[in-house]
Amino acid sequence: MKKYSLILLITFVLFSLSDLKSQVGGDAVYQFLNMPNSARIASMGGDFLAIDDDDIMLALANPSLITDKMNNSLGLSFVDYYTDINYGYAQYGRTFDKAGSFVATMQFINYGKFTEADETGLQYGEFSAGDYALNIGWGRRLTPRWSIGANMKLIYSHLYIYNSFGMAVDVAGSYISNNRLFTASLIAKNIGYQIVPYRGGEHEPLPFEIQAGISQKLNHLPFRYSVLLTHLEKWDLRYEDPDNPSGGTDPFTGEANQVSGLEKFADNLMRHIVIGGELLLGKHFSLRGGYNYMRRQELKVNTKTALVGFSWGFGIRISTFHLSYARSTYHLAGSPNYVTLTFNLSDFSKKKSEK
Repeated sequence: MKKYSLILLITFVLFSLSDLKSQVGGDAVYQFLNMPNSARIASMGGDFLAIDDDDIMLALANPSLITDKMNNSLGLSFVDYYTDINYGYAQYGRTFDKAGSFVATMQFINYGKFTEADETGLQYGEFSAGDYALNIGWGRRLTPRWSIGANMKLIYSHLYIYNSFGMAVDVAGSYISNNRLFTASLIAKNIGYQIVPYRGGEHEPLPFEIQAGISQKLNHLPFRYSVLLTHLEKWDLRYEDPDNPSGGTDPFTGEANQVSGLEKFADNLMRHIVIGGELLLGKHFSLRGGYNYMRRQELKVNTKTALVGFSWGFGIRISTFHLSYARSTYHLAGSPNYVTLTFNLSDFSKKKSEK
């Protein structure tokens, strides 16, 4: 029980010290840094994962999981987002005896083409927009049970005629049980500064966040569950509509809009929790699913909630290749498709030497 008590204690302290302002959307620049970088992460709730199984695609979201088993591994991920928007990642791992293990990541998001026009409708041509980041991750296993890691990020954003440059770091630590069935992680993300603002004026904050998570693979069943705690730096994530605040009167129906203290507490608590599961059907196939309560509350349409907030996917191993696919329901407008491919380049040289 000690390992669970540590997570609960850290969570309580962080919540106690947190800023009590609500909402996090629109508070910071470079929000693309928080988008899921792999199909596996997207299928299990769309956030980071605390799973120690040498998956290179988890290194960007949780650098304390970087290990020497990722040496010479390559990971590629592509997301068919909404309309003409798409984004992707390319990751490569390398281990050095004295310095530790590193994972380099190139990421981009392309917002598509836009028509430039003035207020009269006169068109002048087209322009594009995109965000980019180069990430260098480092990880080291301090003991068989404890590991640490960090990411350094160089960020560039190009939006029409406006450009911005920034730098950020992530720091993380993980506890891994002796049998590797249980993992617990704590991470502080996007600690940094916008060096060059878009308009050459006021500097904007980065999307800083503190997260914690655990995963447990069951001893006698081929199943692993994951529980994540997000935005530990801020307790109140509820949105209060200024035209229809809780405790007031609905402007359309005239009915009282009453929310009890217990309801507010439960709603806020669930907004910090992301749950996921992975059914391991042998060594070559897995089914995955997840639920993100805050995403559902913020993006659902009340008259037709559907599966907003839910996600699913699968992973399959074919020879030396690991292929993952996921769909994550953000809104009734559609669900993005995530495709990830990972493999180790050393496996190809081994096959050649065996011939």
